[in-house]
Amino acid sequence: MSTRNEKIAEILHDLGARFLSLNGNKSSLITVTRVNLTRDGKYATIFFTVFPDNFEKTALEFAKRKRSEFKKFIKENSRLGRIPQMDFEIDSGEKNRQKIDNLLNQG
Repeated sequence: MSTRNEKIAEILHDLGARFLSLNGNKSSLITVTRVNLTRDGKYATIFFTVFPDNFEKTALEFAKRKRSEFKKFIKENSRLGRIPQMDFEIDSGEKNRQKIDNLLNQG
């Protein structure tokens, strides 16, 4: 990833975390784990985890429903010229890493 795209991904990571924190219903903890930005910068996916796990589906539906509001939030809180098409996904890789850590710590 280019330095420019890394900076954009970092900005989107920060703004995604702030947006979900401000707009969430506080019944679950949503943590942005990473941002995947395409090479051309046109598409970005924000990956996050949810605690407790049983709120994942609700949190994902909420985040996807709020995509247009999130783009507006990015415009108001950054100086990005071209804002990529945004999407949200559950970070299953991070979930698997946490499960492995728990298993290793039990032994």
